[in-house]
Amino acid sequence: MQKKKQNDKTKSMNSTHGAMLVIVFVALVMLVVMLISGYALQQKISGNESRVQELQGLIDSESERTTEIEELEEYMQSDEYLEQEAKDRLGFVKDGEIIFKENN
Repeated sequence: MQKKKQNDKTKSMNSTHGAMLVIVFVALVMLVVMLISGYALQQKISGNESRVQELQGLIDSESERTTEIEELEEYMQSDEYLEQEAKDRLGFVKDGEIIFKENN
């Protein structure tokens, strides 16, 4: 009878140890999966940060380009621009100006 009780105790301890090993194994597997996922997310974050910097550079260059276009638009609406275009394209001259032409 005593042997049976001891046998039952041993079986109970073995099953408890087995359950603990399964729990520890599952916990380790979950830890490894979480570490791998964390590393992958960190890589994504780094990639996104570099992409943000690249896009910010594009925004800055486009802002400069926009400023240049606005300045050109303002110049093209000035009398100075109109006079220059009239001279270049149409050959107009102001009173008192002398035109020199090359002989080919």
